[in-house]
This record gives sequence, structure tokens and C-alpha cells, in this order.
Amino acid sequence: MTRSYSVRGHSYQPMGVEEALGHSETGICSWYDESSFFGLKRGNTSLGEKVQPWHLTGAHKTLPLPCLVKVTNLENGKTLNVRINDRGPFIPNRHLDVTPRAAEILGFHGDGLTRTRIEVLSVGDGRHKRKTKRGFLFW
Repeated sequence: MTRSYSVRGHSYQPMGVEEALGHSETGICSWYDESSFFGLKRGNTSLGEKVQPWHLTGAHKTLPLPCLVKVTNLENGKTLNVRINDRGPFIPNRHLDVTPRAAEILGFHGDGLTRTRIEVLSVGDGRHKRKTKRGFLFW
């Protein structure tokens, strides 16, 4: 998904696939819980997927959906690959939202916010998946 969209009076233009494949950025990451209890639907992602608290997914305003990013917590050095399948965070000065489980693994669930660096590893799913050419990101 690379269609433009508007939220709360702000317009966003997601990156194209080629631009995203070489993208990295640093900013403030938060966590959010859009999941439901016992599978009763409380919210879906922008792709229409159900969100569960144990999923390792996240939200970004301008990356194409879906994509896989390497997230590094700059406060403690912990890293995790997260599937971006939603839009947000729509709070000023935040670049990424992740699920509660991702926040736990990255070591900031109790704090709520942390500084992270994200590096795009791939864009798309299945036969439409395109990987970055920077091979050093894969181990």
C-alpha cells in the first residue's frame, strides 16, 4: 500500500518500494495495544489484519505496507525484526509504534517510549516480496 491518505487534517504520502528498500531512520518509538481479548475484535490494522498483543508488528506513517524492518533500541542495543502492517503513530515526534510483545523484547515496555533506529529489510509479502540489497542486514 502506497496510496496517500489523511489523518486529523494532515496528509501523508507513503514511500515507493524502491525508496523504502534503502530507508533507515532514527526517532522515538512507542508501543500500542490494539488487540482484543480472546479474539473478540477490537481493532484491525490498515491491511485489515487482526492485531494480537503477542504479534511482532508495528505502525509507521510512510513506509509501504507491509514491510519488514530491523528495529534497534538505541538505549540498550536490543534488536528485533518487526512487520509493519499499520499506519501511525499520529502523535508528534514519534516515528514508530510496536505491539506490547515487541516492546517487551526491545526492553522498553515499562517505559512506554524509547529512541530507535529502523532499517527496512524487505517490502511486500509472498511472491511480491522485495528484499533490500544491503546483505549485511541479514544474519
